[in-house]
Amino acid sequence: MFFNTKKYKEEVEKNHKRDLAQEPSRLSMLFLAALATFAPTRIFLRLHKKRIEDDATIEPKKGNFEQVPIIYFHGFRGGDYTTKVMIQQALIDKGTSKYLKVTTDLLGNFKLEGTWTGDRNPIVQVVFRQRLVGVYAIDYYLRFTLPFLAQRYHFSQYSAIAHSLACPCIVRTEMRKSRKKQFPHLVKCAFIAGPFDGVVYLGDIPNVNAFNQKGRPAVVNLHYLYLLLRRKRFNPNISVLNIYGNVLDNTNSDKFISVTSAKSIRYILAPYAKSYHEVEIRGKKYAEHSWMHDNPFVIDIIDKFIGLKK
Repeated sequence: MFFNTKKYKEEVEKNHKRDLAQEPSRLSMLFLAALATFAPTRIFLRLHKKRIEDDATIEPKKGNFEQVPIIYFHGFRGGDYTTKVMIQQALIDKGTSKYLKVTTDLLGNFKLEGTWTGDRNPIVQVVFRQRLVGVYAIDYYLRFTLPFLAQRYHFSQYSAIAHSLACPCIVRTEMRKSRKKQFPHLVKCAFIAGPFDGVVYLGDIPNVNAFNQKGRPAVVNLHYLYLLLRRKRFNPNISVLNIYGNVLDNTNSDKFISVTSAKSIRYILAPYAKSYHEVEIRGKKYAEHSWMHDNPFVIDIIDKFIGLKK
């Protein structure tokens, strides 16, 4: 009963064809992720001279309105392929082919490609170059990436679509920065397969944890406790959609995230959010962790929730 990292890698990357020459070495990724995980060592990352490679186009705004971008985030071991299908459908629903791709690394460098569109809801894909990262490192990514984009493209609110480990990090960042007026804040967030209270066999054993009468998980990890203690910081104007999977085997999970872990965020956010919706995806073919972000049914639900289609 251990977390099978080899199997996870195979499942997550089964549809991913990447140029290994363009990717940092595993040793480099792990080293920088370790520095980003601990607050005292992040100073060494900030000593690096920042580079911005800007090949993006900025369209003039097409009206007198405040832009609210829709930003896609991947999780542990993810990449641009994780959100590619979702973005392709979002562009179809919008009737455009233009979006902004933002690649960033833990040294604070950015590569900007594509187009920041002039409509109300520009599509933005964020890619973490060091992708072998945990909760604290993704937190660090978000804390410098979001204000960078907000300052460059002049927005104060955004909608987030997140997969896997990015889900709890989006919530953590919103709570941590709730009192920072200069930091961009959520309007809507859609979570896909979020590990809010552990990963299967890595802090969460299938069919062991359960909800009490109030809806709180009986066993909570430190990350969940962090969110629980700060739940009142969650802005009541944020709408939440939580999508999770159950492959209907004896684990009650999507193979990697248990239903209990994925649903546990309801106890924290539902009482405070503007709206809270849950959708369970079932079946081996449709609900597997690394497939859900490409599932047309999941994408359709998200695009309706986010306002891209009726």
